[in-house]
Amino acid sequence: MSTEESRHVYRLHSTLELPLEDLREHLEEATYPDGITDVELTRRNNTLILKAIAEDDSVSKYTPTAQLKASVTENRVYEEDPDERRNSFRWDEEEEEEIESELVEFAAFKGDRETVLQNSLLQYEMFLVLVDIAQAAEKGTLTAISEHGGELEATRIVDGEPRPADVEVVEGPRERNSAKSGVNWRDNKFISD
Repeated sequence: MSTEESRHVYRLHSTLELPLEDLREHLEEATYPDGITDVELTRRNNTLILKAIAEDDSVSKYTPTAQLKASVTENRVYEEDPDERRNSFRWDEEEEEEIESELVEFAAFKGDRETVLQNSLLQYEMFLVLVDIAQAAEKGTLTAISEHGGELEATRIVDGEPRPADVEVVEGPRERNSAKSGVNWRDNKFISD
């Protein structure tokens, strides 16, 4: 692994959801970035962990590589939208039929960087895996600021489609008011010498 090129993920926010079966199929067919040979999928109760398997043999098996973390939720999926069915007129039906549905497990990559993307070894490469998953997801957004080769990059994916994004530097509210909002201890009449 080259340490000459700096690769970091500074900010990340994700609300991605996709069916667990779709995620498994995606991982089987995926092409991984340099540095990662495979991604190991582990499920512990309602938590999924996608761990990077390093290409570099010199990485100790005890060194934690980057991992993506998702929660597993069950959602009822209907064959036909129940709202459309209620709003449509059905003159030929006397009684309402049950709409066919099934419970589907979804992988939900929701949260900020520390919640979704953990550990630093191969972190940027696992971020690229997450970007690939975001493009396969039909629901949710992924926004991030990363660095690759000294350049900041903005990433924004909404409902599986990459969207234009820019990095904007603004003055935060704490920086502007810090001089005015602090306590001046030297001129405090309640402190005696």
